[in-house]
Amino acid sequence: MSGVMSGGAGRIIGVVAGPEPGGRTAAAVAGILAGTGADTALIELSQTPVAEVTTAFADADAVVFGSPVYRAGHTASLRALLEATERGKWGEKTAPLQGKAAAVVLTGASGHHFLAVDGLRSVLAGFFAVQVLSPGLYLDHSGYLDRNTLTEQSAELAAAHGRALADLTTAVRGSEALRAITPVV
Repeated sequence: MSGVMSGGAGRIIGVVAGPEPGGRTAAAVAGILAGTGADTALIELSQTPVAEVTTAFADADAVVFGSPVYRAGHTASLRALLEATERGKWGEKTAPLQGKAAAVVLTGASGHHFLAVDGLRSVLAGFFAVQVLSPGLYLDHSGYLDRNTLTEQSAELAAAHGRALADLTTAVRGSEALRAITPVV
């Protein structure tokens, strides 16, 4: 985890659900985090135990979820993380994502899979009662100079999403009603 100077949006973590550390998805998540002006941490799911990630959820005010797209959806490792994350229902004692703000960024080889963003956004909003920034961000290979570097246009777009997430986070933190909304089922 790496920290950035503290800002008004509180603590925002980025979870990268790629199969190995670094790469395009990590660059996209880092670009959003950089735009927030908040205290941030980047967590590589491939290098971090699930229990540590769910603890980080509880301590965060917002989360950026990043995943490459495989078979028209987010990775199995992100699915496994979400399945292991309690939501305060059916005897679960915690709900570390409920009442948080989030942003979604997915990456893929081409623009053909951009609609995969909607599936992840729907799971976060309906199943975990997360206030998800819309629209999500999808970057294909044309958005990168190389495997680890966003183009100037993509970096600006990621930073804009970061600023919007910071504003959404401030709004959610300031609203008891938004934080009290529970999952659909």
